[in-house]
Amino acid sequence: MPRKLKTIELQRLTPKEFRQSDKIPAIIILDNIRSAYNVGAIFRTADGFRLQAIHLCGITPKPDHKEVYKTAIGAEHAVEWSYFENPIDSLISLKNQGFTIVAIEQCDTSSSLLDFKWNSGTKFAIILGNEVEGISSLALERCDHIIEIPQYGTKHSLNVAVACGIVLWDMVKSTRPHYPADLALRNL
Repeated sequence: MPRKLKTIELQRLTPKEFRQSDKIPAIIILDNIRSAYNVGAIFRTADGFRLQAIHLCGITPKPDHKEVYKTAIGAEHAVEWSYFENPIDSLISLKNQGFTIVAIEQCDTSSSLLDFKWNSGTKFAIILGNEVEGISSLALERCDHIIEIPQYGTKHSLNVAVACGIVLWDMVKSTRPHYPADLALRNL
């Protein structure tokens, strides 16, 4: 019979070790996310994939919000984050740092995630939008790529935290075939 591993057996990093470790060169941009629960779940996903950072924009709740804290369960102490009043400021900053901006949105010019090629060695910033309105039009205009996740049911979209996890998994498996072994720990 299978035995579930105990937390100690998982050999997870401490928040300090996480902050000192090499990261996947990817940043998540959250454009006016309403739900603090979604934000907390995205912090956990960013922690799980050891991403570089999260940019919280507009009305997106910050980690001191009790519902972010509840769902992030400590990831908010490990994953670096910055706040931007306007997502355009985040996008400009990341473009100036050499990031390729990828929007997750349904548009007339979207490419399917199934066809999108994640290039190894590229720094990606992945922007996700508000649960009702999506990514703002002004932000979409500044994106290098717009991709959507294929769906086959009756609903027009996925939960933003779920979409984030799907896209990040696709990026990681495509760009880092030896993940996590290729992420060396520094200063431990």
